[in-house]
Amino acid sequence: MKITKELRGLSDVQLKGRAEEFKKELLKLNAQVASGANTANPGKLRQMKKNIARIYTLLQEKEVPSK
Repeated sequence: MKITKELRGLSDVQLKGRAEEFKKELLKLNAQVASGANTANPGKLRQMKKNIARIYTLLQEKEVPSK
C-alpha cells in the first residue's frame, strides 16, 4: 500500500494535519451525497474513511510502546 508507506514516514504533527485534511474532504463528499448530486468517484468516500482510520492506527501504534 503506497499510502501506508507514505504515512509511516510522517511525524505525529504531520499525521494529525493529514487527518484533518482527509476529514474536510470527507465532509465535502458527504455533503455531495446528501444533496443527491452524482459524485465523480463514488469509491473515494470509502477510501477517505479508510485513510483516516489508517492515520489513527499509526498514531496509536506510535503511542503504545512495543513489547
